[in-house]
Amino acid sequence: MAKLTYLSHSGWLLECGNHTIAIDPFLEGNPMAKVKPSDIKADFIIVTHAHGDHLGDSISIAKANNATIITNFEIANYCSAKGANAHPLHIGGAHGFPFGKVKLTIAWHGSAFPDGSYGGTPAGCLITSEGKTVYHAGDTGLFMDMKLIGEMNDIDVALLPIGDNFTMGIDDAVKAVEFIKPKLVIPMHYKTFDVIDVDPQEFAQKVQGKGFNAKILGIGESHEF
Repeated sequence: MAKLTYLSHSGWLLECGNHTIAIDPFLEGNPMAKVKPSDIKADFIIVTHAHGDHLGDSISIAKANNATIITNFEIANYCSAKGANAHPLHIGGAHGFPFGKVKLTIAWHGSAFPDGSYGGTPAGCLITSEGKTVYHAGDTGLFMDMKLIGEMNDIDVALLPIGDNFTMGIDDAVKAVEFIKPKLVIPMHYKTFDVIDVDPQEFAQKVQGKGFNAKILGIGESHEF
């Protein structure tokens, strides 16, 4: 049994076995967050790209928990230079960890650190643990290779951005679900800021109209699978 808890924006906690993985833990400065970085207990942290609303509090959480940050090569070097443990990956590459496997996927977006310096290639990730697979798409537009991701992986839960403006909007995210064919899709990256204030109920209804399962999680709510 695995458990996903929504931290808000694109941030999650994934509990599997005896391990907890935080994904894109943006809490300080996040108007929607209900917990502080000091509340997060994690063994590993996955960062999809270098933007401040995704790198977020990863370094401070990693240091406080002696956790390892899993991310692209450039972000891993940046985090290591700040005193955090980090494991570098890059697009298409996978590696085994005590909880399972992480593979980075394409994401069509940008990636720069808050100071504007280059943050490597943005990514999504496939996390496989105890026979379950979660696809966190990161910040991305719709792309055709999502069909390959769905064909090559039996995805239990897909976490997809729907907020538009910076990522896919609702209709493109619905098409992504058709490509990926997950057992369940949960929307993310919406309502944190005015410019991405969209209705997740509209997304869920459209997904269900296509014959797929969707679930909306409130901040702090969890899904077990």
